Parts: sequence; structure tokens; C-alpha cells
Amino acid sequence: MSIGLILFLLIGAHALFDFPLQGDAIAINKNRNKNTPLQKEVPWYYWMAAHAFTHGMAVALITQSVALGICETIAHFAIDCGKCESKYSIHVDQLLHLLCKVLWVVILNFGL
Repeated sequence: MSIGLILFLLIGAHALFDFPLQGDAIAINKNRNKNTPLQKEVPWYYWMAAHAFTHGMAVALITQSVALGICETIAHFAIDCGKCESKYSIHVDQLLHLLCKVLWVVILNFGL
């Protein structure tokens, strides 16, 4: 698979999992600063981990690299935590996610 196609699929999967497939329940309950009735049953970090893991799974499937999938899971969790803490805007959040995708392609291409 070409590097261009891999990058395209990574960005497409990110858009899919971060917007239409995330859903309101995850978008709200992954934020530790919210106090919802559902968070009393399921802690925020379960929601965040599940969300981050879907992104990691997509990266692993597309790149055929479990290591990159794990890196994506960790990076996505950390980036979204920063956004939930209002350390930066959604625009910076999305830029950081896209830069991760570029990094994964660079690692695949150059074997870093």
C-alpha cells in the first residue's frame, strides 16, 4: 500500500471515529470535568480509553503495526485529555491528531 494511501486512510479513519462515530455519550463522559449521572456508573477514563482505543485499532489495522496502534491510543488519550482540560482549542486538538498521523507515516516510511 502506498504511503499516500495510508495517510489518506489514517486521516479518514480519524475523521470517522472522532466525529460521526464518537457519539454524544463518549464526547461528554470522556471529560473528567463533567459530572453526569452516567459517570457515576462508568468512570470518565473508561470512556476516554474506549475512544482512544478505537483510534489505535484503526491505526493498527491500516498500518499493520500493533506498535503504532498502541502509540496512537496513548497519544489520542493524552491529546484529548488536554482538550478536556481546556489547555487548547479543538483546532489545536485536531492539528495534534493530524500531526500524529503524519508521524506514523514517517515512521512507517523511514523505519524510525
